[in-house]
Amino acid sequence: MTKSSASAKGSRIAGVSATIAEKLARLNLFTDADLLLHLPLRYEDETRLTAIRDALPGVPAQFEVEVVSSEIAYRPRRQLVAHVRDVSDGGGAMVMRFLNFYPSQQKALSPGARLRVFGELRGGFFGDEIIHPRFRVIHGDEPLPDRLTPIYPTTAGLSQTVLRKLIQRALDQASLADTLPETLRRRLAMADFGDSLRFLHQPPPDVSLADIEARHHPAWRRIAFDELLAQQLSLRRAYAARRARGAPVLKGTGQLTGLLLSGLPFQLTGAQQRVWREIAADLNQPHPMARLLQGDVGSGKTVVAALAMLQAVEAGHQAALMAPTEILAEQHYRKLAAWLEPLGIEVAWFAASVKKKARDEWRAKVSRGETPIAVGTHALIEADVEFDRLGLTIVDEQHRFGVQQRLALKKKGQSAHQLTMSATPIPRTLAMSYYADLDVSMLDELPPGRTPVVTKLVAENRRDQVIGRVHDACRAGRQAYWVCPLIEDSEALQLKTAEETHERLAAELPDLNVGLVHGRLKASDKAAVMAAFTRNEIQVLVATTVIEVGVDVPNASLMVIEHAERFGLAQLHQLRGRVGRGSHGSACILLYAPPLGENARARLKVIYENTDGFEIARLDLHLRGPGEFVGSRQSGAPLLRFADLEDTVLVEQARAVAEVLLRDHPEAAAAHTERWLGGKEELLKA
Repeated sequence: MTKSSASAKGSRIAGVSATIAEKLARLNLFTDADLLLHLPLRYEDETRLTAIRDALPGVPAQFEVEVVSSEIAYRPRRQLVAHVRDVSDGGGAMVMRFLNFYPSQQKALSPGARLRVFGELRGGFFGDEIIHPRFRVIHGDEPLPDRLTPIYPTTAGLSQTVLRKLIQRALDQASLADTLPETLRRRLAMADFGDSLRFLHQPPPDVSLADIEARHHPAWRRIAFDELLAQQLSLRRAYAARRARGAPVLKGTGQLTGLLLSGLPFQLTGAQQRVWREIAADLNQPHPMARLLQGDVGSGKTVVAALAMLQAVEAGHQAALMAPTEILAEQHYRKLAAWLEPLGIEVAWFAASVKKKARDEWRAKVSRGETPIAVGTHALIEADVEFDRLGLTIVDEQHRFGVQQRLALKKKGQSAHQLTMSATPIPRTLAMSYYADLDVSMLDELPPGRTPVVTKLVAENRRDQVIGRVHDACRAGRQAYWVCPLIEDSEALQLKTAEETHERLAAELPDLNVGLVHGRLKASDKAAVMAAFTRNEIQVLVATTVIEVGVDVPNASLMVIEHAERFGLAQLHQLRGRVGRGSHGSACILLYAPPLGENARARLKVIYENTDGFEIARLDLHLRGPGEFVGSRQSGAPLLRFADLEDTVLVEQARAVAEVLLRDHPEAAAAHTERWLGGKEELLKA
């Protein structure tokens, strides 16, 4: 939720000032129910004191100290430094250092003040010190807490003390009635919801830090289950609502699809035939199809899309395919035109590079229904592009579009069927969880003739050998890609690197034609370079990640990726998929800069050892967590805060219970969804 939308919703937490309400809004906390589900990030043990001399470096501990002196120092930057001594029998001294501080902190650290200090002691230049410790002034013999202290996610200016008081009040006042029917809860052996919530916010005195922070604890497990259940309920209701809406029945005659299949120079794989039957059956239904077609790189999604579009045309409707980049969209256009125009089906083309006169002609033909199929980029969803009878929309690499862009295409046709495609495989547990409102088809079989790609890890100090390998491959008649390093948040720097790499390779390979393509090129120039590479007029193509998807040059047999450690696994797999498309042996060389960090080493190990995109996606989920995968859906879906998608048992239980609640306990389903999602439910359905 954006800050503006948060403010618009307004706080319904009683007794808080406008300033505190604004800070709570940053955390999406607007009601007592929100506060109840704002669970601790971690816990700290303030039930005992540690002598400074007994503290272990880097281990959080609590000390009771007296301030000896404090000052504002200016070496090397302005900071507050307090020298304190231990008041316990153990003795010892240390420094409290604050690089950012308030006048109130400076005042509290006056000589003679007695403090309780919590933090990690570390060795500093001037002895033991704690950087930015949490502390409070104590007066007299204050007793120690008898239980662990919860530490909540917060924001600037919102103290833990304020959060704890608000959450405590919510616990005292709010209803913690269980939304799970008792029979279901007992059958699942789940802890009571209210008991779980109180346990996590107010750990009993006998609970250890290790016990409560273990995510398999019954209280955490109940919370994780409830979160998954709310998500499943919302998405299954969205699924049911979609199936209740009307849509044109696209019952094909089989004439055009039969002609296409008989004219193709290849046979469909078993997976393609299975997926095509699933899509054809959906199009025959009187409610809108919402299907996700995912297939590994090169699995043949385009021909399946072509068959779906032809079925729409056979039923007297139009079809549109939108892709995120002009390179990918143009490839779809050329392939579809080559297949369909011999059947008498004209394909319209919408992109930034299309001249105004041609665009106006296409627009007129599409609006009159004379041209039944349109392919393009975002240009397809501009206001002046209208369809006569749009029955099917297809969005390729759907995760690269925002929700509004996808909806804009769908709205071009009333209740149009929608097929989304992705070459980034989604792990099964993720599809079960975040795509429960979609039907999912998988192309899990590669067409025959695709040659396996050999992956090699090479340190960058062997660059000369790699250039030699590129030279040999091109002299033998093959072609090569050279992908420049990914430079986050600096398109200008990435462009400069690509240009420098192009100059260097052109100088070192004078007998080869070295081309350059990047995101800053005009669409027409980009298309010209790609066309020259396709015709083998360019032997080595230096590129940024603009060639990640949609480039199909069967003669290219070598892929070099510089600084491969900077790329995500999905990107590396996509890039590797640009080669191995012909009958020649192909290789992908991952150049890396040693020494590698632990995460980079783990990623490169996965891509080196695996070629199956679904297995790579599963391992990527394990390494990264669901955030980036789900964020790629760009639907605004709230990320799972407590559940672990690798816990397939819990995901399956949530799916099964969601069906039972919706069927047999609709009131409980509604109460559960309201508790967890409130006004955010619509975000899951976009």
